[in-house]
Parts: sequence; C-alpha cells; structure tokens
Amino acid sequence: MNKESNLTKIPHHILQEAQKAGIESDGKNRSGTFFHLNQETVAAEVHEFYEGKIELMDIKAALKKYPWLEDYRWKLISKDTDEYTRKVAEDYSGGYFMRILKGAEIDFPLQSCLMITQRNLEQKVHNIIIAEEDSKAHIITSCLQYSSVPNAAHIGVSETYVKKGAMLNFTMIHQWSEQTLVRPRSAAQVEDKAAFISNYVCMRPVRDVQMYPVAYCTGNESRVSFNSILYGHRNSLLDIGSKAVLAGKDSKAEMDGRAIARKGSKMTLRGLIEGDNPDCKGHMDCRGLLMDNKSLIQSIPELIAKKKGAEITHEAAVGKISEKEITYLMTRKLSRDQAVSLIIRGFMDVSILGLPDTLNKEIKKIIDASADAA
Repeated sequence: MNKESNLTKIPHHILQEAQKAGIESDGKNRSGTFFHLNQETVAAEVHEFYEGKIELMDIKAALKKYPWLEDYRWKLISKDTDEYTRKVAEDYSGGYFMRILKGAEIDFPLQSCLMITQRNLEQKVHNIIIAEEDSKAHIITSCLQYSSVPNAAHIGVSETYVKKGAMLNFTMIHQWSEQTLVRPRSAAQVEDKAAFISNYVCMRPVRDVQMYPVAYCTGNESRVSFNSILYGHRNSLLDIGSKAVLAGKDSKAEMDGRAIARKGSKMTLRGLIEGDNPDCKGHMDCRGLLMDNKSLIQSIPELIAKKKGAEITHEAAVGKISEKEITYLMTRKLSRDQAVSLIIRGFMDVSILGLPDTLNKEIKKIIDASADAA
C-alpha cells in the first residue's frame, strides 16, 4: 500500500468490524483497497508494486478523469430496470471504479468495502469493473453494516466488463443485520476466451436480500461461473439467483449453490441458463438443507434453449442432515450440536468458489466463524 494509507484515518473499531467480512486492514496481502463509508469514499489506493497495472478510484472521480467511461455506465443495466436502479440513477454517493490493465496478472486480490455505520441510511452506489485483454485478477468485495446499527438499506448497481482473454474472479461477502434491506443489481459482459467467476457468500442474518446477477457470454469460448454459499436464519428473506446468456460459440456456464435454512428463514433459489448458440453448454446444481419446520427453501431452475445443439442441464436437491451422519460423529465423542456444526461446515464447501488456496482459507474462516456463532 502507499506509504501514507488513508485506512489509518478510519477508526479502529470500524476496521475491526470490516475484518469480519474479509477486509485486511493493513492491506499487506492485497493489491489495492477501496473503502466507501456510508456516503463517502474514504480510501482508494493501489499497492506500490501494482501501480501501472491497476487503477482504483471512486467512480465519480473516474468519470471526470475518463469521459469515455460514460460509454460503460448503464450499458449492461437499464436505469429503468426497477425502482432501485432508478434511485441510483437519480442520486448516488459514489462507488468503485476498478480497471485491471491489459496483460496484468495480479497475484494478490483487490479488496473493496462498502460499509454502513449510520442508522436509517440508504446507501446507493454505482460500481464499474473493467478487466482488460489478457489480464488476471481476484476481487473481494465486502458489504456490511456495523453490528450496533439497525434499520438501513443498501442499493448497489455493478457493471463488469471482462475483455478478450481475461480472467476475473469476483467474490462478494455480505454481513448485514436483521433490519437491512439489500438490493444489488449486477451484470457482466464476457468476451472471447474470457472467464468470469462470480461468488456470493451470505452468512449473517439479514431482513431482506433480493439479487439476480446476469452474465452475457457474447464471446466465443467465453466462460461464466456463478457460485453461492448461503446461511439463512432469524427470519431472513433471501431471494438469490443468477442468469447466464450463452450467445458465443462454445460458450459455457456453470452455477453451483449451497443453502442452509434455519430459524424461520425463507429462501428462494433461482437460476436461468439461456442457450442462444448451437455450440454452448450450461449446467446448474443447487443443494439445500432445511433445518427446521419454520423455514422454507424453494428452488426455481430455468433452462431455455433457442438453438438446436445447445446443451443445458440442472440438478436440484433439498433435504435434511442424515441422522446416520450425526450418530457416527457422536460415536467419535462429539456432542450432537458439535456434530451438526461439523456437517454444516462441510456442506458449505468453499472449493466451489474457485479461489486460490490462500484466499480459500480466508473465506473458510469467515464461514466457520459464522456457522459456529449461529
């Protein structure tokens, strides 16, 4: 990180809270850090080793610096999609602009944090990511609310462009509260021989989340992967889905979801793969565990083939924890609660996220801590 980091100006207790959602406060193992607190960007800085390979700044500053960026804004998502996109179009506090330059291979992940610490705040942001040709990068975005702050809303519009031959792995971690309304609106365009991996992790109680990111695989041999790990509890409402449109020759899509519903949570798990090319393939796999009679899991897979030759498949299963597995673990001197916790952590398999080993370990710690605290 630059010698004088703006992160040092952020109160320690706020950084501590952000760490629970995967943010590294000193930035030593990150290529860059973006921090948007309430309605203001307080840090946007690139590690000195990666200067000239990454650009990272507030979107409003980026639009002033680069007039051409207007051609990317509201291109993948319409301002009139719904009431939430209209709100962002009318007024927004900022957001991040991330640009991985052509041919750059970024070993350490970029990190961004969108955080709410004010009561009754409606945070509205617009983010744009451009991964230029033949670049490779990992991004961790942590969206969270300070634990003692109730009644807030987060509305985020994100547009991602993965250029020819680029690889982008994007992981979003949500840590909200039981009184938070969350409405992300996201879309990505994936060009020739490019790959986009989108991961979503939600482990804390939240009042209401509704998200349905879409990827347009317009390029030949383009790839998209949507993966999610969801833990619903304390009457949370989670309506989570993803959509892939396979237009390019030999384009492919994979969707893999893991969901646990307990303590009165309601989950709707959606997935749609549309085959618009005769040489495309797609598969979705959704698995859920229902932990009590007060909760609900509904799986809604959709397959649309518009061209002869498109191959699209799906699997979906909702069930319960096997009593045989619990009994077996209890013979190994574990209590019933310990056995259930171990099975849950195993079910929330981070390997589906496609992360490097070091990042896998970080995400696994977050999942384990949340599962143990539930």
